[in-house]
Amino acid sequence: MVNFNKFELQNGLRLLVHQDPATPLVSVCMTYNVGTKDEEEGKTGFAHLFEHLMFGGSRNAPNFDNYIQQAGGENNAFTNQDMTVFYEYMPCENIEVALWLEADRMLQLNLNENNLDKERKVVVEEFKESCLNEPYGDIWHLIGPLAYKKHPYRVPTIGEVPEHIENAKLEDVKSFFNRFYCPDNAVLSVSGNVNPSEVFSLTQKWFGDIDKGNVGKIVLPQEPLQTQKREVSVEANVPLNAIYMVFHSAERKSNNYYYDDFITDVLAEGEASQLYQNLVKKQELFSFVDAYITASLDKGLIIIEGKLSENVSYETAEKAIWKELHFLKNNLLSATDVEKFQNRIEHNIEFSEMNNLHKAINLGYYELLGDANMINLEKEKYHAITAEDIQKRCCELFIEQSASVVYYKAKETES
Repeated sequence: MVNFNKFELQNGLRLLVHQDPATPLVSVCMTYNVGTKDEEEGKTGFAHLFEHLMFGGSRNAPNFDNYIQQAGGENNAFTNQDMTVFYEYMPCENIEVALWLEADRMLQLNLNENNLDKERKVVVEEFKESCLNEPYGDIWHLIGPLAYKKHPYRVPTIGEVPEHIENAKLEDVKSFFNRFYCPDNAVLSVSGNVNPSEVFSLTQKWFGDIDKGNVGKIVLPQEPLQTQKREVSVEANVPLNAIYMVFHSAERKSNNYYYDDFITDVLAEGEASQLYQNLVKKQELFSFVDAYITASLDKGLIIIEGKLSENVSYETAEKAIWKELHFLKNNLLSATDVEKFQNRIEHNIEFSEMNNLHKAINLGYYELLGDANMINLEKEKYHAITAEDIQKRCCELFIEQSASVVYYKAKETES
């Protein structure tokens, strides 16, 4: 159980505070409701660009990292298609440093040509290294447009093409910042040995005078139901042939999300999982196999990926995966197996809650979903799952007309 206090400033900033006397550290997390889904066509990668720009200093703190290190802390950030998260952890007595820094860059970030040019180069280089020069690195540039035809989830977090960042104008960047990086589009979550009312007072001190933004209501296009199988084949300098089978999954707030997440554990969580045992160990069709879920706020994806063993055809590999999926559609899991996976999931949740930083991040995440108390309901959701739920959901999910498949072929080397 993660107990917390919730406050809201007049400018719309939501504050969540979890008091944990067992730690000498405090974790401060700022979650902005902005991700790839909010970007304009032709200006993709901006949310990820701001993950970098936000460390470029602000009016009163020209070097963000220096102040964090002087306070004995560490900091980092991450971006996805739904949100951007910045966090710091440091000794509890220095919490005001983190709050001051977060407020200063929200109010008066140093956005100028020099900082933009510097971070633009960093992001473009990251694009080249992680997507263009990394084996299978462009897979989300293949999966996204294949699985999504309308929804902006079709664009990867790093952006559609590097030119969108290379050509980013300062006025466009400032406009993006002014729209999304404001108190009423953010959640501040704090976890540590702190007094909630004192944290609220400090938050009011540093954030209270920042004006509300003008985000406006964003209505995302809904993805139409997929009724035909989609395929794409690519050839690249990769070590092994690979297959990616993609199915549409439930939005994060839906009960079906928990079924989908459970199903991917059944398929590929550990060496005792169904796909590993049958396709890797017994039949030796794959050298590696995995299944996972994107856990997107809107309807996301389930991905089943495998690296094919030598001389195994795509037809054989795909048929073998479908055989395993049909088994789940036609057979109930045993009560023992359901309980085993439920216990494993509960252990993972409890282990996560032992980490002070994870608690702060999760509180902000669930508040962005609509209710921070969801952090305390997760175990209950998974324990309510039955074998019948899983079988029914597999029948809904694993339909050939609803599948999108990427065939990733390794180029033949010249002898």
